[in-house]
Amino acid sequence: PPQMELEALRSIYEGDGCFRELSPVSFQYRIGENGDPKAFLIEVSWPETYPQTAPVLSMDAFFNNTISSTVKQSILDKLMVEVEANLGTAMTYTLFEYAKDNKELFMENQPVHTVISASNSISIGTPDVPASKKKDKKEQLSKTQKRKLADKTDHKGELPRGWNWVDVIK
Repeated sequence: PPQMELEALRSIYEGDGCFRELSPVSFQYRIGENGDPKAFLIEVSWPETYPQTAPVLSMDAFFNNTISSTVKQSILDKLMVEVEANLGTAMTYTLFEYAKDNKELFMENQPVHTVISASNSISIGTPDVPASKKKDKKEQLSKTQKRKLADKTDHKGELPRGWNWVDVIK
C-alpha cells in the first residue's frame, strides 16, 4: 500500500471522529454529523495497483441503510469522476474532502424523514388546547371503543414507542 499516503491520512485525520481506518488499505469517512439525516459513509479501499488504478468506493456500510440506492449510486458516480481526474495520485484525502464539500449536492435527492420534527412541533403553542379537545372526544366513546383504543395505545392514549418503526433487521 502507498505508505506515504497512509501516513498522511493518519496524521490529517488524527482525532477526527468521522475517519476510520478499517485496515491499512481500507478507510471509512462519515460525511456529516451523527444524527444528521443527510450524513453518509464512504468507504475507500485500495487495490494492489492503487493509485495507478482506481480505489474501490463503496457505500454498503450499514450506516447508509436509510439512503436510497439511486442517491448512493449518484454519489459514487460523482466520486468516480473525481477518481478519474486524479488517477496516479494519492487521492483518498481528495475524495473525502470532495464529498464533504459537496455533501448537500450529493444528498439533494435524498428524502429526509421528518418523523422527529413532526413529533416535536406538537408541543409548540398552548399545550392545554389539544388535551381538552381530546378529553371531550374520549367521553363520547362507547365502552367497546374505549377498550379498542386502550388495546392499541398505552393508558395515556399515546401509541407505544416504536409502533411505527421500520424493522431493518432481516
